[in-house]
Amino acid sequence: VWSANASISLSLFYCLTMAGGPAISVSLNGHYNGKITWFVVASCVVAAMGGAIFGYDIGVSGGVTSMEPFLKKFFSGVVTKMKQDPKISNYCKFDSQLLTLFTSSLYFAGLFASLLASTATKIFGRKLSILIGGITVLAGSALGGAALNVYMLILGRILLGIGVGFANQVVPMYLVEIAPSKYRGAFNNGFHLSLTFGILLASCVNFGTEKIKGGWGWRVSIALTASPALIITLGSFFLPETPSSLIERDHDHRKAELLLQKIRGTSDVQEELNDLIEASSISKTTDHPLRDLLLHSKYRPQLVMSVAIPFFQQMTGINVVGFYAPVLFRTIGLGESASLLSAVVIGVVSMAADAVAIIAVDRCGRRRLFFWGGVQMIMSFIVVGIILAVKLGDHGTLSAVYAFVVLILLCSYSVGFSYSWGPVGWLVPSEIFQLEIRSAAQGITVGMSFIFTFVIAQTLLAMLCHFKAGIFFFFAGWIALMTGFVHLFLPETKNVPLEKIGLLWKEHWFWHRVVRVGEDEKL
Repeated sequence: VWSANASISLSLFYCLTMAGGPAISVSLNGHYNGKITWFVVASCVVAAMGGAIFGYDIGVSGGVTSMEPFLKKFFSGVVTKMKQDPKISNYCKFDSQLLTLFTSSLYFAGLFASLLASTATKIFGRKLSILIGGITVLAGSALGGAALNVYMLILGRILLGIGVGFANQVVPMYLVEIAPSKYRGAFNNGFHLSLTFGILLASCVNFGTEKIKGGWGWRVSIALTASPALIITLGSFFLPETPSSLIERDHDHRKAELLLQKIRGTSDVQEELNDLIEASSISKTTDHPLRDLLLHSKYRPQLVMSVAIPFFQQMTGINVVGFYAPVLFRTIGLGESASLLSAVVIGVVSMAADAVAIIAVDRCGRRRLFFWGGVQMIMSFIVVGIILAVKLGDHGTLSAVYAFVVLILLCSYSVGFSYSWGPVGWLVPSEIFQLEIRSAAQGITVGMSFIFTFVIAQTLLAMLCHFKAGIFFFFAGWIALMTGFVHLFLPETKNVPLEKIGLLWKEHWFWHRVVRVGEDEKL
């Protein structure tokens, strides 16, 4: 843990003193009047609980799938392979399509929910989507906790997926629209901080419920998904709608002005209000935002990023650590309780790194965090792969020293992810879209995230079985590719107001040609 914490300081030092490649110079920096108010802070804390729901779902699935009572009740074949087949490889003990379906069903349901949420958010506003997400998660957690067979269990996961789909679609958008532009990155990173908190909470709960005698502790773990959902459900009744949504849906400029004055803590909000009204007027010229996003060259950079960023985020290999950390630690020879405790340690370190990201993102910028986080993740995974290839093998076990080293390296990897592709991978897609395509584009981003998460979750245990230690080299290669992609094609969005974000692409060395061709086309 000390080593991982030291890597946070080192990475932050790199971020503050060195560039991750030449930044795009754009004279768009500027801030509206106002300050951080307690009203905005409270609203963002409640809304960010949507991240905690997602994080808890990730953490709880990895934990309960390492508990023998849970496996015996629903996936007895896995237990049989673990105990009665001495020839089976360490990497193949948990390779079960039914088991991975339990995990991945949530993301399959979330895909369709996010597409529905995109329309609902645009027509009915941000608050209603947050409420729908919370209520659906409450229902799913109750059904999952009371499951008597695998069908009830997976149906509960599907309901959870619908709730997570709504929450993931609307919460990042809500945070960037209500936060002051100067601190937009920090407020939006609260979503990923909350997500990491949810993973940590689930890891702690799993560690405790595993010790419950009688073998029903997994029910408590699943049912407690309702705790963050209850907060966001009740809190949604008190959340304000965002000024952008009020102007876009209700055309009530006076109501939006009063809300801006309240959330900015000043009466001088005319400049920001004018820009919001102008952005809304432009959005009215777009009758079919999804069609235009897909077909119009003007929006080609945003379309590419809305697909590439969620794809790359999943190809970091975070699911090896996030979904299946306890399973992975059991693979290398740790016991059930020690595996769950190791997941808690990773969660604590990730929370610390997320806190660093909140401080650093609006000071260092998005590109630097992407770059140095990528470097740290690559180095960590390569060394883990070497240790497992040399010391574990198909039928061996790691010594206590090497198991500890692997834990430290995975903490270091989690630190790199938690200040880069974790929070910034959610932040950038939520802030690069113009108002007229924002809901549709965010829907595509979240939908793509669920597609790629589903594919990885459904295939990861089979990949682990076939690639063995090579799975860490596989993901390290992808991280190198995505780091280069960001360096070349993503402009810096730090300090750029949302209403002026579309101008960034006109100044970019590559995208300016695509955007200018698109502006000459007729919608």
